[in-house]
Amino acid sequence: MTTSLQNNPLIRLGTRRSPLAMAQAHEARARLCSAHGWDEGAVELVPVVAGGDKVQDRPLADLGGKALWTRELDAWLAEGRIDAAVHSLKDVETIRPPEIALGAILQRADRRDVLLGASSVAAIPQGARLGTSAPRRAAQMQNLRPDIEVVLFRGNVATRMAKLQAGEADVTLLAAAGLERLGEDGVGTPLDLEDWLPAPSQGAIGIECRSGDAQTREMLAAIDHAPSAAEVMAERMLLEALDGTCHSPVGMLAQLDGGRINLKAALFSADGGERVDGSVAVAPGDAQAIRAFGADLLGRATPGIAALFSGKA
Repeated sequence: MTTSLQNNPLIRLGTRRSPLAMAQAHEARARLCSAHGWDEGAVELVPVVAGGDKVQDRPLADLGGKALWTRELDAWLAEGRIDAAVHSLKDVETIRPPEIALGAILQRADRRDVLLGASSVAAIPQGARLGTSAPRRAAQMQNLRPDIEVVLFRGNVATRMAKLQAGEADVTLLAAAGLERLGEDGVGTPLDLEDWLPAPSQGAIGIECRSGDAQTREMLAAIDHAPSAAEVMAERMLLEALDGTCHSPVGMLAQLDGGRINLKAALFSADGGERVDGSVAVAPGDAQAIRAFGADLLGRATPGIAALFSGKA
């Protein structure tokens, strides 16, 4: 690749500055270069400090929710300072501005949560402290182990692992995909998807661009992984149907099987004491069937659960 192209990249990818976000941006760049036969210099990575990275001592839901991870990148897109933004899709609001399009979903990585500090949920000592800031992880754990105390853990993967090592909690949960992307995939115990549901879109990298930018959308389309996109969009449709927010403890999993998507979900009360489960098989993109499934779950929810599903995710 010539120096002039390195100085004038074909596409500028915005990303948060955290180690995991940068690793995901490098993966997106590698996939773009492979798909188009480009040299690495054709894709410029543009780090941006997100609001969610600036405050680490309060739960995300108390700070403004998922928009804290997208607001700055959205603004840079709108201003034309970047052509596309790389996100962990589980951190992206379900309802997005019409001027922003989801241009690609990369092949999904391991969706599981990994337990650190114990060999299994059953092996966690009585009365242990779980370090997490995720309502889903807290409620799902307390549903299985009501004796466990939840303490706030915020920060990137390395920070949370250091807090665990320092004894600020006895166990914690991290996404297997994030650990793998950081070269830490040998730590902890992955939890079986049959017993422990992940967050909607967990393990998926999404790349957004301006809706009217046909050139960038064409570039990104080359790395969109259709099976992963079908599964992730089913989960995002269900989250929208549930009217979930960052306060909503919900785990779900969509799995493509022979042209159908098997979708299952569990909704919890904040303390995990109440739970409602369901599953359905739908055709990819069947929003009506997914909305009906969401309505069924909410229709069977206890007041303690229903109160947590009352706003846009």
